[in-house]
Amino acid sequence: MSPAQTSVWIILGYLGLLIALGIYTSRKFKGTASDYFLASRGIGWFLLVMSLFGTTMTAFALIGSTGESFKAGVGVYGMMASSSGIVHSAVFFLVGIKLWAFGARHGYVTQIQFFRDRFESDKLGIILFPVLVGLVIPYLLIGVMGAGVTIENVTGGAFPSLFAGGGVGPTAAKAGAIPYWLGSGGICLVVLVYVFLGGVRGAAWANAFQTLVFIVLGIVTFFVISSELGGMKHATDQVVEMNPHSLRRTVRADDPLTRYNESKKFFDAKLVEWHKQPKSKKGPIPVAPQKPHSMTQLHFLTYLLIPLSVGMFPHLFQHWLTAKSAKSFKPAVILHPLLIMLVWVPCVMLGIWATSAMFGDPPKPVIPWGQGNPNAVLGQMVAVLTKGGGTGILPGLLTAGVLAAIMSSLDSQFLCIGSIFANDIVAHYLGHDRVSDRQKVVYGRVFVILIVVVTYLLSLQRPGSVFTLAVWCFSGFSGLFPLVFASIYWKRVTKAGAYACVIVMAAVWCWLFAQSGYGAKREFLFLGMMPVATILAASTLALIVVSLMTSPPGEKTLAKFFKS
Repeated sequence: MSPAQTSVWIILGYLGLLIALGIYTSRKFKGTASDYFLASRGIGWFLLVMSLFGTTMTAFALIGSTGESFKAGVGVYGMMASSSGIVHSAVFFLVGIKLWAFGARHGYVTQIQFFRDRFESDKLGIILFPVLVGLVIPYLLIGVMGAGVTIENVTGGAFPSLFAGGGVGPTAAKAGAIPYWLGSGGICLVVLVYVFLGGVRGAAWANAFQTLVFIVLGIVTFFVISSELGGMKHATDQVVEMNPHSLRRTVRADDPLTRYNESKKFFDAKLVEWHKQPKSKKGPIPVAPQKPHSMTQLHFLTYLLIPLSVGMFPHLFQHWLTAKSAKSFKPAVILHPLLIMLVWVPCVMLGIWATSAMFGDPPKPVIPWGQGNPNAVLGQMVAVLTKGGGTGILPGLLTAGVLAAIMSSLDSQFLCIGSIFANDIVAHYLGHDRVSDRQKVVYGRVFVILIVVVTYLLSLQRPGSVFTLAVWCFSGFSGLFPLVFASIYWKRVTKAGAYACVIVMAAVWCWLFAQSGYGAKREFLFLGMMPVATILAASTLALIVVSLMTSPPGEKTLAKFFKS
């Protein structure tokens, strides 16, 4: 058995464990919709911490952060990780606990049920449903794409008689690698199986298991790769020599030109070396770096608005409602920033090292100059630098860790959209008394299958960078944050204001997304800011102005949500 085949069997064994976990948790299923979608609101603090952290650490956090730091440098950590640690915990405390209390008191299962009651509006759910599902699909794409790319990069040479490889440039697949379409489809199938069997309890147990797996194996990956690169100091010294701009934290507008000049100088030296090589030894011609866009303070600061998105993630709302008590939130608020740091620091450093990583004798780049596909950087580093003595065991284990992070989000997202469809569309309009618990579960599962098929087909188009796609998805959810925050803390917010907030957010998001070439322009800014700033400002203004111009909610509603 070749090392690549060993890696494949380890990955398959890990996926088999998840299916076994789903079978185990299915035995605890009580047969009710509340148990399937909310685990009978009995999740303790440990599973809650692991669920909340696991479901926010997607392919965006591992694959996306590694790829983005490969392209943009260490500043990625400041843009996303530092702010996320603080903002996420603040949202858990200010929003999560309140929504859990409302859910426990009034029996809510989904976000839409809460908003319908809070704003005395049945039709608000009709507007929110397509918006939430439309934003969740890109989120699902992040995981499906990340899984396919990672498996394809790590399994090169495993089955040369079955898979020929192919593609051009950075997206080329090695001969014998499990193809992107098969790897991503297989991950979708495995997640569906254990979610179908165990519901949210199965997802919570799987999240806890997978979160521990990707934390431990992520740390192992970091130290193994740094060792293969000659130690952390040597790996960083290589970056200082070849790509010093990757280690700069500053965001002055003149820095991008400096970075470009430094990269161009290095490229020119590599090009001279290439021309000197005998024809028989020449590899691919180096590709010149592109001139980067400038990053101003305003650009950097508006990134800080993106983590507000967690306040409107429907899958997080569902996990909040599963908590056994308000006390379960305390460890999540305290530990979440520390766990983010534990995951993001290694990923960002791996991306930076990848810009200058050399291996072999004579040394050659791990990622050929100009050839790096950001989505594939982590997979390439693992495949090349973790041979494990040629056995394939270590690459297989480390790939399982990456997949664990991806699947710990996919399961919750699949489950939440099934729950929304079953409870807020089917049961709500047919009548909850006419739809049994068993039927709700069936309707939820059928809708999940439909969404997974759509997402998988979209993923085959490889729509773009995992990081860029995630930022657009999060920007939409951040634009809805004023809605949930005002519903909890502002008595004067009205039904018309809620409609205005959702409609304006969706309209502005769609317009800006179209202006960006539907995500094709990676560095797209509007008025010098990240699009999230404009989306958030527009939705907030619409919510406030329209609420002040319309009649306040009734006393019965205020008494229900604002007890003295």
